[in-house]
Amino acid sequence: MRKKPNLIPRMERCAHLLIAEPEKLRSRWHESFPGFSEIRLELGCGKGRFTVEQAASEPETLLLALEKVPDAMVVAMERAAERDLKNVRFMDRDAGLLGEIFAPGEVSRLYINFCDPWPKSRDAKLRLTAPGFLRQYADLLAPGGEIHFKTDNAALFEWSLAGFAEEGWETRNVTRDLHAGGPSGVMTDYEAKFYDRGVKICRLEAVRLETTKSTAAGPVPRLRNASLTDARGYAESAEAASEGSAT
Repeated sequence: MRKKPNLIPRMERCAHLLIAEPEKLRSRWHESFPGFSEIRLELGCGKGRFTVEQAASEPETLLLALEKVPDAMVVAMERAAERDLKNVRFMDRDAGLLGEIFAPGEVSRLYINFCDPWPKSRDAKLRLTAPGFLRQYADLLAPGGEIHFKTDNAALFEWSLAGFAEEGWETRNVTRDLHAGGPSGVMTDYEAKFYDRGVKICRLEAVRLETTKSTAAGPVPRLRNASLTDARGYAESAEAASEGSAT
């Protein structure tokens, strides 16, 4: 993402859509935004094509979009402002801070679309579907809450699918070729490009159960031999693979 020289004035023009201090709304989201049936959260909204289309399709829900790259988020904010959407807000925060922003059960659904695969074993804990993150999500969601996850990385998808099972989530509507019968659902910008190129998209829905592990379950198990290799080219070097297998 190129740095935009006019980023600050563009952000200022969309300031009504930015929640500058979301931590102050912890445990008060519903009362601060009355009239919405649910609060949903998108992790890493990028330029916001999915954000805007999803929010427009469900005006009764409040969609909060998290993005730590301002140069991408400003494009998403401008898209939302152009549509005059009342049910979307943006936050410049990292996903690791979710516990400081939301109280238990405040969010009904999370969207994770095309997150960084972090292919090396030593970086596996940074994947947004790693056990440490899944337990944070379980804190935010009440039983019955959902995670909707999409990726073009087949290896990440299989690794994540196994992780959801190990952490006690129920997975539904699992597909490894979402658009086999044509476009399906709201796409991100990347997804639309992948679809045009014939790249298969994987998708699943994970449901939080009473038995799903949360942060209260104790220390997260150490990840071993978690490198990713697939047809998309996310492969470690022989040296890095050897290093990961030794940890």
